[in-house]
Amino acid sequence: MFKFTINPPVFFGSVAVILMFVAVGAIAPMRAEAIFGALQSWILSSFGWLYLLAVGVFLFGILILAFGRYGDLKLGPDDSQPEFRYLSWIAMLFAAGMGIGLMYFAVGEPMTHFATPPTADPLSVAAKREAMSVIFFHWGIHAWAIYSVVGLSLAYFGYRYNLPLTIRSGLYPLLKERINGPIGHMVDIFAICGTLFGIATSLGLGVLQINAGLNFLLGVPVSSVVQAILIVVISAVATLSVVSGLGKGVRILSELNLVVAVALMVFVLIVGPSTQLMRDFVQNIGLYLDTFLLRTFNIYAYEPTPWIDSWTLFYWAWWISWSPFVGMFIARISRGRTVREFVIAVLFVPSIFTFLWMTVFGNTAIDIDQGVAVGALGQAISQDISVGLFQFFQYLPFPAVTSALAVALVAIFFVTSADSGSLVIDTIAAGGETNTGTAQRIFWCGLEGFVAIVLLLTGGLTALQSATIASALPFVFVMMALLFGLFKGMRADVAQQSTLVGPMVAHPAAGITWQRRLALALNAPSATDVATFIDTVAEPALAAVAGELRRAGRDATVRRSAEDAGTGGGLVSLSVPAERVRDFVYAVAPAAQKLPAYTAFDAAKMGLRHEARTSFSDGSKGYDIMGMNKEQIITDVLAQFERYLALTASTETALMTNAPEHP
Repeated sequence: MFKFTINPPVFFGSVAVILMFVAVGAIAPMRAEAIFGALQSWILSSFGWLYLLAVGVFLFGILILAFGRYGDLKLGPDDSQPEFRYLSWIAMLFAAGMGIGLMYFAVGEPMTHFATPPTADPLSVAAKREAMSVIFFHWGIHAWAIYSVVGLSLAYFGYRYNLPLTIRSGLYPLLKERINGPIGHMVDIFAICGTLFGIATSLGLGVLQINAGLNFLLGVPVSSVVQAILIVVISAVATLSVVSGLGKGVRILSELNLVVAVALMVFVLIVGPSTQLMRDFVQNIGLYLDTFLLRTFNIYAYEPTPWIDSWTLFYWAWWISWSPFVGMFIARISRGRTVREFVIAVLFVPSIFTFLWMTVFGNTAIDIDQGVAVGALGQAISQDISVGLFQFFQYLPFPAVTSALAVALVAIFFVTSADSGSLVIDTIAAGGETNTGTAQRIFWCGLEGFVAIVLLLTGGLTALQSATIASALPFVFVMMALLFGLFKGMRADVAQQSTLVGPMVAHPAAGITWQRRLALALNAPSATDVATFIDTVAEPALAAVAGELRRAGRDATVRRSAEDAGTGGGLVSLSVPAERVRDFVYAVAPAAQKLPAYTAFDAAKMGLRHEARTSFSDGSKGYDIMGMNKEQIITDVLAQFERYLALTASTETALMTNAPEHP
């Protein structure tokens, strides 16, 4: 529990920046709100064109990566498998990405655009069309493309290049080893601060909706004290979830809120105008596709309107400021997926669900307002958008039940955002280490709640939100660099694979006597056998090669993974650094797979076969070397090193002819 794994410059630097902002927002909230509000307005009016252009580039760039020749590349070694089943994966990325916003804006935003559309006459049929088209645009694949750029960059370079799972790793093709210096520290500090400020702002502003719901249902007073108590409760539950880890608390809560959200949407679909809603859904998709390209690049240059700053550009800046958090989180859960699978799932699956969600709630709300509500629903939303969802449920059956479910769902979405955000921040502050101590996770979860409470009570939340939005401008350039780095790294990987002719190496078991191979087949090694083999055979073999390389004038090191140092049996790796190409790495680590079985009865009895499996810096498929002796391992290392030299030589030749540099 009291294990601490931190990158000191990033950890202490980010904490200092966070506390400084909290102090400014708490001591002079009105002054801070005026300064950051003015800065936000200036950025949106002066650089709105850049936001719009950048998001278009992100979308088309990520689609080219997915559906071109790079789509089959894995986020990890070629033989890696996904950590989570598909539904759990979708539930987690969806809950972290937009769950809260869907609850808050599902009724409020369609009604607002219907009453004050960008170009159409208010409250007209044209306004209804424009409102739903704009909603789909704001919450569709453009938003998820922003998250995809960061997520794909982190997952690709983190899992395939074995770089730390931090934002700086995506800049490796451009900066090489300089990512470990001040530039890398600043990028990671920026990511931590943006993530924590975004979560704290959402916690502070989001409890307003929970408080409004509780007031509507139970008469709980709307006050800062009640909202502070709600933040404490949400943070406490999030802490329990984050302590239990990604595979338990976060996964279970994400699946739960997806189930509840679907149930609530199905209820509204059934009791509402079901047939008409499905007609609306098809129509809305058509409107979205029809205006897709125009809205992607429409800055209203010839007919300036403040609407674009207040809505589209605000959303783009907000999604960009949140992208380190959501991108980092979806990278954390996406190891083993292909680039194509990642992009298709991240872009299209949540977007389709969001389109249906917004149609069911948005179109139903507009129909109710034009019908039985006689404008009362729209008037209530114009006064306070946070009560829109609960006012909406009053026109449907069982309003108390649905409103209670909505409050619970908002709370769960907040918990999943807080706990997943804490995991992301903790990973970045630990230099990419995902196996950190419990105390660190509790610290970050508590800090999120502390920042939200202090600024909520002092009135500094709006200033923090404006500062977070303003921070999107510099991160646009970081994201451009991440996208360029992806193209550069993937082109180099594909070029390297195309130069490989013939078998990669001799069969790994070729040097083992047939008697030894038979013994290994009949008597599966245990975990202890593998640990002993790595300690007494593999590590000395790698050390011998490293020593000979150093005598030949090449820098070479043998390392044990941090968590295994001194315990025996953990990962051991030989690294030979290079300047213009990827380092040579030959690593051996314990692995296990199920023993073969021929009947269901046998499968129930069979255990695991433990292996000493290799891995390499280029992501190529590893293999079991258990049973080799020291000389045989040295021979295998040399075979891999010779292949590496041949491939890097071809890469250098490509560089001389203006081909992309291999990172």
